[in-house]
Amino acid sequence: MGVKANLATVANQTSEFAWTGADFDRIQSLIYHRAGINLHDGKHAMVYSRLSRRLRETGHTSFDEYLDWLQDHDGPEWQEFVNALTTNLTSFFREPHHFEILATYLKARPTGSVCRVWCNAASTGEEPYSLAITLTESLASRSAFELVASDIDSKVLASAQKGVYRMDGLNGMTDVRLQKFFLRGTGNNEGLVSVKPEVRQSVQFLNLNLIKDGWPFKDAFDIVFCRNVMIYFDSATQRQVLQRIHRVMKPGGMLFAGHSENFSESRDMFVLRGKTVYERL
Repeated sequence: MGVKANLATVANQTSEFAWTGADFDRIQSLIYHRAGINLHDGKHAMVYSRLSRRLRETGHTSFDEYLDWLQDHDGPEWQEFVNALTTNLTSFFREPHHFEILATYLKARPTGSVCRVWCNAASTGEEPYSLAITLTESLASRSAFELVASDIDSKVLASAQKGVYRMDGLNGMTDVRLQKFFLRGTGNNEGLVSVKPEVRQSVQFLNLNLIKDGWPFKDAFDIVFCRNVMIYFDSATQRQVLQRIHRVMKPGGMLFAGHSENFSESRDMFVLRGKTVYERL
């Protein structure tokens, strides 16, 4: 009944493209096998809206035709397909208790050891830059750090690398941090801020699909931020990704999860040490 209602809603919105349950089922299967994303049945309107843009861009007249073409060509449109179906909601210092826990952990580290950190849902950059700020403040001149930020969506990564944000998106940021880590825009850029070059350069951005083999990491991480990623995966995929994360972390390393995520079924790999914070066994 819910699926039929969704189809009716989509049909009433526009008659530009025909839309069927078979189209949605096929898209569900393709995005699952390509990116591990588990699309719920209630996402008909969202999928129709976002992929309609891809049909217009590529000149196709139906979803069936577009999907046939997509499957016959292993080219850049696959990245556009994934980009269209991923959701990127983020902000600076989101879930602030995590950054407080991280700062305490960093200050207790031995002097001189390089701290390696991976943020695997970089989105438009707010989270990795929040990490860069915390690492800089907490480690000071005692130790160096290496910060890798990845995402499956190439477009949000391009935005993250630029490091330009609206000033009103930094509400709650202290004046000290604004002055130390950001440049205020003037003239035509009034109301914008940019991350200072030295901060941007401290983050290595890369396009990475968490469910694909061949992660390009040679050295293990001390800290991994994997927040609001697992909610898009089914339990089997979650387990697979957590096993891979476990392999690229140091024993005793800290894994930070999203506020609605729970890794209690992976107690053989991670033990809870705080509110959605886990220690790698």
